[in-house]
Amino acid sequence: MDYTSIFWTLGVSFVLAVLIGPLFIPLLRRLKFGQQVRDDGPQSHLKKTGTPTMGGIIILVALTLAFLKFADRGLEYWSLIVACLGFGLVGFLDDYIKIAFKRSLGLTAKQKLFGQLLFSIIFCVLLHKMDHSTAISFPGADWSLELGWGYYALVVIMFFAASNAVNFTDGLDGLLSGTSALAFGAFAIIAVEATQPQAAVFCAATVGAVLGFLVFNAHPAKIFMGDTGSLGLGGGIAAVAILTKTELLLLIIGGVFVIEMLSVIIQVASFKTRGKRVFKMSPIHHHFELSGWSEWKIVSTFWFVGLVLAGVGLILYKGLS
Repeated sequence: MDYTSIFWTLGVSFVLAVLIGPLFIPLLRRLKFGQQVRDDGPQSHLKKTGTPTMGGIIILVALTLAFLKFADRGLEYWSLIVACLGFGLVGFLDDYIKIAFKRSLGLTAKQKLFGQLLFSIIFCVLLHKMDHSTAISFPGADWSLELGWGYYALVVIMFFAASNAVNFTDGLDGLLSGTSALAFGAFAIIAVEATQPQAAVFCAATVGAVLGFLVFNAHPAKIFMGDTGSLGLGGGIAAVAILTKTELLLLIIGGVFVIEMLSVIIQVASFKTRGKRVFKMSPIHHHFELSGWSEWKIVSTFWFVGLVLAGVGLILYKGLS
């Protein structure tokens, strides 16, 4: 597989997102599908109340249409569809409940957990059908560890961790759009090198879609992706890491997402055990926001960190391969 089809997929997906945006945003405004901002969040975010959300639909539609155009049907194809659109559906239901009932919380924790578990299990069944290796390799090392059936437990954990970590990152205009484009871009290169054409096409379609969405999501955002987009992207990136056998590299290439999730875990653990907060607010991008950083400074810094981590991941992959 060459990079020509990758660039074509990226370009088509980008154009689709840019074309869908101006049609979809006014519709969301007419339906009053606006963001409900949490009262305990940064006060500067209150002005974002009412900004159309569920923009993840733009991303999912654009990447799916491009993926349909350039990908071949097969188990890898369907596994990526299940992971991305399945988790996106969970996010869509979460967003819809928030909007329909005018509240900042959507699905209950158990409902969201059930949806994520359901699509993770379906993905595992597809993996088993395609005789996917149950061994994991370590970045920079020339040995691997066979997990057997335990590998499927790891897959489920990866989906939960990735989807929630990506979801935590979606808190500032353009933050997740940019960092996810960088991460999926790195995985597109890995997928080409690993001769995983379906994963490569999927990554390219995703990069194009999120960059097209960024046209409307950059500060000041005209639309937010909501859980529809963030959970869909989280499910998609976990699936790609699994299919390309770079499960542990996801921790590095998706390092920004890991940092965001760890900041939440540290904050909660510290407050419950010591009664003290480590950060002014979590996820960590809000800490910098309350420390006086401008939204654009935070976003651009996180983009740079995401670029560096994507580069480190690619270097380690070369050593791994």
